[in-house]
Amino acid sequence: MEHSAYKEEVYTKRVRAGKRTYFFDVRPTRSEKDFYITITESRRITDQEFEKHKIFLYKEDFGKFIDALDETVDFVQAALEREEIEKVPPAVIESEMAEVE
Repeated sequence: MEHSAYKEEVYTKRVRAGKRTYFFDVRPTRSEKDFYITITESRRITDQEFEKHKIFLYKEDFGKFIDALDETVDFVQAALEREEIEKVPPAVIESEMAEVE
């Protein structure tokens, strides 16, 4: 049996969000002794064509990823509550992005 680059998922969660659908898939590593997550954004382009973007997330990065996502969501929610999102200078946003990397 030939193995594909994208092994069969052992768990999946689908999130529909307007014109986009997000898939959170748990897949086994090559050794099949560990797991990683793929996060896929799928957007319909035509009736039969989809544009997909995929992120691979490995267990050693889960904490950093979750922390960065939480901080980013908190920033957006706070900014929207203050109605100041348009007043944030681009340099501040770029500086915040550089810290995540």
